[in-house]
Amino acid sequence: MEFLFFNQNSLCSICSFHATVPFALFLEIGDNVQILERSAGWYRGFRIGHACAKGIFPVNYIHIKKALINNRGISETVTPIDDPMAIEITTTLKEWGVLWKELFVNQRLDLFLKLRHAMVELLDLRRQLMAQHLSQEQVLEIKRLAAMRLNWGNQQLGLDLVPRKDYDMVDPEMISVAELYRLKEVIQKQHHKHTKCVTTLPFHGLMFVNNMYEMKYSSMHFLYQTTVCTTRWLIFILTPFLYQMNGRVEAEPQPQPPMPYHINMSLKSFGYNIFGEEVELSFFLYDVKEGKPISEHFLLRLNKQGLPKNRERLEKQSALFTDLSYKDLRRDLYIIIHVIRYGRMLPNDSRKPSTTSLYRRPYGCAVLGIREWIQSHVESPDEREFVLKVYTCNHENEWHQIQDHIIRKSSNKYNAASSHYGVILSLQLLHGEMEHVQQDPLLQTRALVIVRKLGLSDVIMPEKKIVGCDIRNDLYVILEKGEFERGGKSVPKNIEVTMYVLSPEGEVLKDYITLGSGESNLHEYRSYVMYHSNNPRWGELIKLTIPIDKFRNSHLRFEFRHCSTKEKGDKKLFGFSFTPLMREDGKTLSDDIHELCVYKCEDPGCLTGPPSYLALPSSRNGTLSPAISCSPASSVFTRNSKESLWISVLLCSTKLTQNEDLLALLKWKSHSETIQDILGKLRQVKGEEIVKFLQDILDALFAILDDNTEKYGPLVFQSLVFVINLLRATKFLHFKPVIDTYINKHFAGALAYRELMRCLKWYLECAADGVVHGNILEVLQAFEYLVKFIIQSRCLYCRATGGFDEEGFLTDIRELFGSIKLIILQEQRDRDTMVYQIISLLAALPAVLEELLQMFAACDVASLAQGVLEGLKEVLQSSNAVGRASLQCACSLVEGALFSNTDSRTVLLMPVLNLLRAHLEMQKERLLCANILSNVLITTKRSLVNGEPHVCREMELVVETLMAVLLKTVAAVICKGQRPDLAGEFVSCLLAMLRQMSSTHFQKLLKGIPSRDGLKTLLVQMFSVFSNLMKPEIFPKDWMDMRMVTNSVIVKALQHLSTALHQNFMNDDFDFQVWSLYFSLAVLFISQPSLQLECFSASKRNRISSRYSDLRVTMGQDIRHMWQQLGDNKSHFVPGFLGPFLEVTLVPQAELRALLIPIFHDIMDCEQRRNGAFKQVEAELIDKLDGLLSEGRGDADYRELLSLITPLFGPYPSLLERIEQETWRESGASFIHSVTRLMERLLNYRDCMKGDDGEEKKIGCAVTLLNFYKTEINKEEMYVRYIHKLCDMHLQAQNFTEAGLTLQLYAELIGWGERPLGAFLHYPAQSEWQRKELLFRKILHYLHHGKSWEYGIPLCRELAIQYEAIYDYQRLSSVRKTEAAYYDSIVDHERLEPEFFRMGFYGKKFPFFLRNKEFVCRGHESERLESFSQRIMAEFPQGILLQQAGQPDDTITSSDGQHIQIFAVTPVPDNPELLRSVRVPMRVKSFYKVNNVRRFRHDRPFYKGSRDKENEFKNLWVERTTLILKYSLPGISRWFEVEKREVVEVSPLENAIEAVDNKNMELRSLIAQHQEQRAYNINPLSMCLNGVIDAAVNGGIARYQEAFFDKEYHSQHPNDSGKIMKLKELMLEQLDVLALGLSLHERIVHPEMRPLHRKLLEQFHMLRVALLGQESAALGRISPAFPSTFAASMSFNTSITNLYNRQRPLLEL
Repeated sequence: MEFLFFNQNSLCSICSFHATVPFALFLEIGDNVQILERSAGWYRGFRIGHACAKGIFPVNYIHIKKALINNRGISETVTPIDDPMAIEITTTLKEWGVLWKELFVNQRLDLFLKLRHAMVELLDLRRQLMAQHLSQEQVLEIKRLAAMRLNWGNQQLGLDLVPRKDYDMVDPEMISVAELYRLKEVIQKQHHKHTKCVTTLPFHGLMFVNNMYEMKYSSMHFLYQTTVCTTRWLIFILTPFLYQMNGRVEAEPQPQPPMPYHINMSLKSFGYNIFGEEVELSFFLYDVKEGKPISEHFLLRLNKQGLPKNRERLEKQSALFTDLSYKDLRRDLYIIIHVIRYGRMLPNDSRKPSTTSLYRRPYGCAVLGIREWIQSHVESPDEREFVLKVYTCNHENEWHQIQDHIIRKSSNKYNAASSHYGVILSLQLLHGEMEHVQQDPLLQTRALVIVRKLGLSDVIMPEKKIVGCDIRNDLYVILEKGEFERGGKSVPKNIEVTMYVLSPEGEVLKDYITLGSGESNLHEYRSYVMYHSNNPRWGELIKLTIPIDKFRNSHLRFEFRHCSTKEKGDKKLFGFSFTPLMREDGKTLSDDIHELCVYKCEDPGCLTGPPSYLALPSSRNGTLSPAISCSPASSVFTRNSKESLWISVLLCSTKLTQNEDLLALLKWKSHSETIQDILGKLRQVKGEEIVKFLQDILDALFAILDDNTEKYGPLVFQSLVFVINLLRATKFLHFKPVIDTYINKHFAGALAYRELMRCLKWYLECAADGVVHGNILEVLQAFEYLVKFIIQSRCLYCRATGGFDEEGFLTDIRELFGSIKLIILQEQRDRDTMVYQIISLLAALPAVLEELLQMFAACDVASLAQGVLEGLKEVLQSSNAVGRASLQCACSLVEGALFSNTDSRTVLLMPVLNLLRAHLEMQKERLLCANILSNVLITTKRSLVNGEPHVCREMELVVETLMAVLLKTVAAVICKGQRPDLAGEFVSCLLAMLRQMSSTHFQKLLKGIPSRDGLKTLLVQMFSVFSNLMKPEIFPKDWMDMRMVTNSVIVKALQHLSTALHQNFMNDDFDFQVWSLYFSLAVLFISQPSLQLECFSASKRNRISSRYSDLRVTMGQDIRHMWQQLGDNKSHFVPGFLGPFLEVTLVPQAELRALLIPIFHDIMDCEQRRNGAFKQVEAELIDKLDGLLSEGRGDADYRELLSLITPLFGPYPSLLERIEQETWRESGASFIHSVTRLMERLLNYRDCMKGDDGEEKKIGCAVTLLNFYKTEINKEEMYVRYIHKLCDMHLQAQNFTEAGLTLQLYAELIGWGERPLGAFLHYPAQSEWQRKELLFRKILHYLHHGKSWEYGIPLCRELAIQYEAIYDYQRLSSVRKTEAAYYDSIVDHERLEPEFFRMGFYGKKFPFFLRNKEFVCRGHESERLESFSQRIMAEFPQGILLQQAGQPDDTITSSDGQHIQIFAVTPVPDNPELLRSVRVPMRVKSFYKVNNVRRFRHDRPFYKGSRDKENEFKNLWVERTTLILKYSLPGISRWFEVEKREVVEVSPLENAIEAVDNKNMELRSLIAQHQEQRAYNINPLSMCLNGVIDAAVNGGIARYQEAFFDKEYHSQHPNDSGKIMKLKELMLEQLDVLALGLSLHERIVHPEMRPLHRKLLEQFHMLRVALLGQESAALGRISPAFPSTFAASMSFNTSITNLYNRQRPLLEL
């Protein structure tokens, strides 16, 4: 295959490639590959980062990406150019994929489904990022959404917290540790704040595609509403969190205006059909206590079918009531629905209506109280539905207050409308700025109608786009009521009011009237008609949206018409009213109730054309003069003094005002003679009015200043101070950018700076001289913006004059700062006013200095700040408030541009550092100090990364000034455990400082300490602080980046400090304290969990290794180096540091172990040379090894490392071989072998305890370890510890007998003396006698529960002897009673006999204590072979059960599997005579038959020669295997290892003798049981008799006779004559026992079982005849046990009868 050279691109694998073709390169999806060559359909290259492994791969498996090529040529490197977020998504999804599968395996299906959905969304977001066709805003939004999902998933899976800046991961190496801590802290706080609400909801999200949100619905079982709520909730809750992830943290957060609330209302159903007419539904919020609406109306017109009249509104039946404050939510709010029908005057009018005879008529009202719902659902994403009823008004004259009647339940005022359904609404409470709320895609799909609040919101926004418009200019007119004459009518009129907005020319201004949001604007307004009412009260709200340019000369005209129901439905005009909207002076119609005059007019033509009526008074009180000068009053219109119209007005405008004082200021040129009064009244104007006209007011003030500076300068200055301070209120915070914009873009006062500077200097000089002046504090509070005006004015002046008199202006600024310094240095520190003045100055100083940078060089500005900061050092003790303000000022300076400049930072650094040191020495304002120091270190780190000069000198100043006090502060905050945030800040500062220090800095720091004691103090403090930094609680668990940076800093610092330690504290100056602290710190460092890479996932392990390498190895090298430097001083650390070094070597890192295990040789050698032996080392090592391995340390490799496998150092391949070179090699080698075996047992024990192994396996491990401690190394304390651990295991498994026998081992170690024993385990300090007594009582308790009373009796006797010796008769009596109770229990209680099982474990996969060994186990009560086998196999899931009973061959014992052999065995009692004794009770025999047994038997029958099919007993041999255990059962375990095997062959004759003898013993046992207990169950006896007699008759006994009693057998086996006689005797004995059994059976058998008994008698007679012959059978007589009916045919041998008669008295006993 021919390849072409090709190296211009990087590739990404889009599919895994695992082909078996030659030279193939294995690829996983997502791998980045560099191309080297190309051929048809194939590439050749390597995975980036693994250049050594090259291969070929298909072209279609690869996607080509852009890449950055460095060092072109042979050593070139290719770096893919990918978006950092896309790379993070790729790596994160790989890691999630593994954990996601584990979630399914562990049945965590809920998180499994949520994570799957998040992974799919992340893939889609990554695809959009990789497409590279989005705008910057869209990319930022994509990253925001991706970061949200990544953080959520990492948190749910317990992964590390990722530091982000602008949503991308940050490289910890490129930023300061302090900045890294801040990033982590910001994200962590937001996690804690929002975790509860986020993690309890199903995870659904939004996809951002082409600047549109698209809802993603999955097939998971989530309801639509849940999905919607979750999405909205995630957006509103997590958006602030994500927008803070850019790492910008303010030292002092500025007060934020309150966020408004919004109520989302949707109409689900309107279940009323009102006379088949069209309907208007008007929704608004209503305050019951104030009796007025607080919102506009939401209007919805429905057709006759109940659907929206406008087809476009079919999906737009929702409204959003906006800008509600928290105060509004505390009101008693109701949602009011007015139902207005549009149709006939009377519903029962049958005439067909014309278009002119249709009227708006009031129908009904519905109310919904939402106060309780709001209080219980604040900030809740849940949407709730409500059902409302509509009520009609009984009297239309009371329509205006129908909602009040319904709320107050005045039932006589209204009736319920007839309907089965009602009105169904859904409500949802939202919280946040309007622009954020509008981003909710659900609200966008609903196409919400925005319903505004009546009046401006609590937080007034500057002119910007709010809800689709730039300026709010709304005039609300409420048609209140009217009074009209009857006019000659017999009944009152039906009055309809029509309102128009007209221009001065009388032209109707169209589309400026609306009855509510949601419907299009109207040309005219028509009121609803009150039937037969001359005094109608409407209370209807009309909204006018008239542009500013048409507002001034416009007016409103109200026309009144009578709507007749008889005269063809015509509407006849009879009068009108009007009102201008603005006066001639520009003042808008005031917010008040206005009574308008009614003028008669019946001819509509009189109202066309230019409005001549404008010359007439519009209101009854005549307070409103005509807005436009017209011709004299016309006689056409006559005023009716008895008729009036009342309207109320509410202006909500950001451009119009109703304030006369404000208008006078804006038009000051028209009132030049009263300018002083106008400026004085400015303070009386409301803030809302001032901010609306802020730019105009500022223009007017500076115009007045330019007009006459000498006369009006101080007044303008004071007015400017008032306006500036007004913007400091929370309500007007949003207008600060407005004044900034004004200063930068609109301000034009080039000469204003002179007067402003003069006035400002005068006030500051007054403050410096201690002059009391009421306005000084206000001036100082406005100091920042006054300087901004001054600087901007001076800049304008310089542009105009070419920079004239710059030195003079600089001199003025220096004088200004000189006055500031004098204010600070005043001696009158006890005056609160002066303190407030200093605080105000310091708060404004950073911004002032930033402004001065526009005019002066950075060094000059820094010199000004330096003077102020140096003056602050003198006043820190005077007031805590001044100290706090000084630090806040310094913090702002450090965060500003002045400190970022290299030249100015050189000037400012020392004053800032001195200020910090002064506060830290006093331990005041520590959090602020930490914040400032963090900013200093962040700035120096950035300068260091950018390669700026002077950074090394700056770090030297920081270290020299603050290192000592910072160490003390860190130690104090960590040790006291107060305020974790404070400790974290200072820790990050210390780490950042140490990380940014170079070798030169360390050398200067250490050399700068004059005394050895000072150096020791520094080292001790450093080591102590570092030890505390490794505690788990210092940083949260998921801050892995922070922990790794901390570890790398510690390693770096220790490498420099260890040099000082070696140079200054060795030989004659050796200091054990400092050295021990160093070694303890190093051991703690290596052992900390954050460095145990083996416990991490592969991706996390690779990530840490690639960035930091394995810091444990680095520290191990330092330990070894420092240990070798000790020389003869090593003896100081023996054996005390054996345990710590052992802990380090147990870390599963081969290179680290190879470095440090040789230290054990040195320790042993030191101990040998000092004491001639190393018993102390041995004792210490064993104790520590047991404890550490029990904690989970160490592994099998470590055991091998101690022995013969891993090479360590020098010419010696292992520790053992190095020891063998020493003179003490024998004891050393023995010691190493013992430790190796101990580790083997400890590891097995630990693995069993940690795993899911069964109780039997755990107990076996514990027994093995216990015996090792007793027999091999004789460690009594460890032996006793494991006795109690084993006892606890038995108790947990309810092995009470074994628990008692285990505890008895400890009792045997203690005598009955009075030797005092210390507190141990759970035992108190007590004498030897007391502890042994306590142990005996516990043992007796356990044995009683285990029903092993025979084992307890000797203990009772021993206790009795002790009590009797001390004459303690009370306890003697008690123990004797216990002993007697045990005897009773033995006789009275029946105990089931357990079965015993032989177990063999074969194969290398078993632990060493089981491997290729066999055991005998005591089964549980009633446990049989099958259930026992299942239990054992369950403990070894990988085991294979062997079916054959023979010994396995080498192929099985040497295999790598697990083979288990199980079969039942029979106990062989040590005292068979006891079992044969007639006098011993059966229950006693039963106990000793299966207890205290060491020998067990297993028989395997086989045939020698050919099998005799006629009689198999002739050559039926038995292979009898006897297993002898090490210990008797029961014991400290339910199973013990087989110590010895004995195998013998039993001949057929011996087998027959044994079978008959065993059956005889069984029969005797059953007969004795029934003699002892008359009510005993007879079934076992019946079955045994039947089995013996039936087997004997049908071949059993006969087969024995045939096989062994014939002459042929005698001739072949002449030596068996005695055995044959024995068999005959046993068979005859069996006849006697059967006769005895049948006699007993006759007396106790149940009548229903008589047939069985007769059958047994018949078969017994046949058996007797077969054995004794017919003659011998005839000699017998009839037994009294048999019925007379069988007397003729049955008789017994006399010997049998005599035997029965002889044994009967004995049995009856």
